[in-house]
Amino acid sequence: MDALTRRAAGDAGYPVAWSGWVRWLLEGYGNRIAWVLVTLYVVYASSTLGFTPARFFAGLGHGKVFVLRLFPPDFTSQWADIQHDMLESLEIAVLASVFGIAASLPLGLLAARNLMPAWVTWPARLVISVSRSFHPVIVGILFVKAIGFGPLAGVMTLAVASVGFIGKLFTEAIEEISLRQVEAVRATGASFPNVLIFGVFPQVTPRFVGFSLYQLDSNLRNSTILGIVGAGGIGGTLLAAFQRFDYAIVCAIVLVMIAMIMVGEVVSEQVRKLFQ
Repeated sequence: MDALTRRAAGDAGYPVAWSGWVRWLLEGYGNRIAWVLVTLYVVYASSTLGFTPARFFAGLGHGKVFVLRLFPPDFTSQWADIQHDMLESLEIAVLASVFGIAASLPLGLLAARNLMPAWVTWPARLVISVSRSFHPVIVGILFVKAIGFGPLAGVMTLAVASVGFIGKLFTEAIEEISLRQVEAVRATGASFPNVLIFGVFPQVTPRFVGFSLYQLDSNLRNSTILGIVGAGGIGGTLLAAFQRFDYAIVCAIVLVMIAMIMVGEVVSEQVRKLFQ
């Protein structure tokens, strides 16, 4: 035992036998204490939420029964409704992405600290922060109450979600640009719109495209659940099938949703390659 550890143990009033623990805390104590606290909290949270191994393994058994009841999927009995609602979900996602991205671009410019003064950036950042403060389901409930059931509520919901997410990413991308190109354009006597067109946008366009495609993909996923709260899309049909215990229809809807998301991912990847 080295003198430092022995002195630390003695000064703290610990028995000498505890000196190994003292050394363990002294050497990189910050990370280790953090891991210990996280572990203790996980144990505490699991106990308060009623998580037990017996319950977990029982849930695995119930899950196996549920998965077996899903197959074979039924694509025929309600295919017309599934097709109509999936098309509605796609339309909701596309419209919400267009509106959200169109609103996020000026907000991102206004919120960028390297382009705008503080009295302009703070209100813009406040709008972006409020837009991403709530889950889309919560926002969907608010819009359903405000403007009624239907896809319009879904479009407005996902547009707000897009502003919160894309607006923040646009702002960060603009703040990371090189100001040398911006200053070079300004030195020519260009107006502020020309500074944006020739000094800012060329540096951030590939990232903007990537962010926009990711948001479209996210909106495709979220549009499939908004129907649960009455905001249009396939979610309403899915919830009705669950309530009828018609698991073959549930499986068909889930598989169609997966197919739509995969097709959207392939299309997004091809579009992204055009701007690389």
